[in-house]
Amino acid sequence: MSQDSGKSTSLLKQACIQIGAGGSAGFVEVCIMHPMDLVKTRFQLQVKTIRADPAYYTGIGDCMKKMYRNEGLGAFWKGILPPIVVETPKRAVKFFTFEQYKQFFLFGANTPTPLTFSCAGFFAGVTEGILVNPFEVIKVQLQSNRKRMKDSPSTSAVTREIIRKYGFGLNGLNKGLTATVMRNAVFNSFYFGFYHSVKGYIPICDDPWLEFFTKVGIGFTSGTLASCLNIPFDVAKSRIQGAQGQIQYNGTLRTISIVYQQEGFGALYKGLLPKILRLGPGGAIMLVVYDYMHTYLTETFAD
Repeated sequence: MSQDSGKSTSLLKQACIQIGAGGSAGFVEVCIMHPMDLVKTRFQLQVKTIRADPAYYTGIGDCMKKMYRNEGLGAFWKGILPPIVVETPKRAVKFFTFEQYKQFFLFGANTPTPLTFSCAGFFAGVTEGILVNPFEVIKVQLQSNRKRMKDSPSTSAVTREIIRKYGFGLNGLNKGLTATVMRNAVFNSFYFGFYHSVKGYIPICDDPWLEFFTKVGIGFTSGTLASCLNIPFDVAKSRIQGAQGQIQYNGTLRTISIVYQQEGFGALYKGLLPKILRLGPGGAIMLVVYDYMHTYLTETFAD
């Protein structure tokens, strides 16, 4: 085998390992953490003018209790099909493109810096956001529906309705694209930047359990802090893609401005707690599963 052929095979193997590890991380994370994503979206869709509504949620426990009573247990997984369908390729793209952007932002250096990780994470988020936005539009429409599961429209029915009424463009399946891209870019920039930078300063532990919990702790902190930074874009995304988005919200910065003017600064952080409860543990799950799956696949398919 020639040197060039061997190099190409090695790069292809690395890509497959990165995609396999990233896809596994995404699948595990979404199955476990989807109910918190649903609660977060419900909070973000609330406005002050409907506070008198008996279905208004005053807290996470109140939201989950009312959902269970009014919509049934299955309601906690409303809108899970689009994330399941897209999560494996989405996370595969997230981690794979991060690794590729990381090589680009080395700028000839041998060792990546925190800036390298942050820049790579930012552009991985942009790529990820473009890929997943149509699925986000469908998911938010499904999650905003408060009917019982048996009376709720199916994923395919919602998809067909969006396409029939609004098409594939920025008023249809790609509605809220800028907000999704900014949400993912800001999140991934800090998420990857913090995790890999901090992990690089901590010596590897001989005790496998201590090493595991160290990675979980760094991953949890990464996901939590990144969630606090990007949530205004997440609120804007939910408002634009939700049912009321067709009437009032248009444009990411304009939506943020409207929410701020009408509901106050705190409204830009609606759903923060359930978001943290999802992406704190979820961030830890993804990074740890990715690390261990990457190691396992590398050792399994080593020459």
